Amino acid sequence: MSKDKFTTLKTTAVPLPNENIDTDQIIPARFLKATTREGFGDNLFRDWRYDADNNPIASFVLNDKKYSGKILVAGKNFGCGSSREHAAWAIYDFGFRVVVSSFFADIFKNNALNNGLLPIVVSDGFLKQMLEAIELNPKTEIVVDLVNQIMQVGAVKESFEINAYKKTCLMNGYDDIDYLLSLNQEIKAFDLAHS
Repeated sequence: MSKDKFTTLKTTAVPLPNENIDTDQIIPARFLKATTREGFGDNLFRDWRYDADNNPIASFVLNDKKYSGKILVAGKNFGCGSSREHAAWAIYDFGFRVVVSSFFADIFKNNALNNGLLPIVVSDGFLKQMLEAIELNPKTEIVVDLVNQIMQVGAVKESFEINAYKKTCLMNGYDDIDYLLSLNQEIKAFDLAHS
């Protein structure tokens, strides 16, 4: 499933400094019965966002109107637990395009990249600075420059790593099939040259 092209993002962010956030907290198992990827954002962090009577919990950051934006800044070890791809779907469907942490579970990281969501690994120090800046001023603008692989908060910058293939896919809005289709002419030329 192709997504929007991603090159540069300038936006505010939502701070969620909790560590060890697992995929069942991101999207509880009881919401995994849908057959399409849409609608999962409604249940993102469901048990943290709503009480037993389905009332929003005012103290949870996604219910706090002072925070908004397309970046979720999370604590260390984000996306651990089961391998459910629905976690990436829920985050993307809610409107986030980037998740920042100092460590991601590998399966979650790959699921995110496969679904148009950019997981950025930053140093513990930079993560702390980001969280402090956002909490001090919720209107803090963060810049994610995928082309140059740099994240900037105020005057502070940090580079990040990304697999070159996944970078190409994100920049072009490709999924794996779209990428192969983009090589159609090269594949035909190779086939003709080797027939």
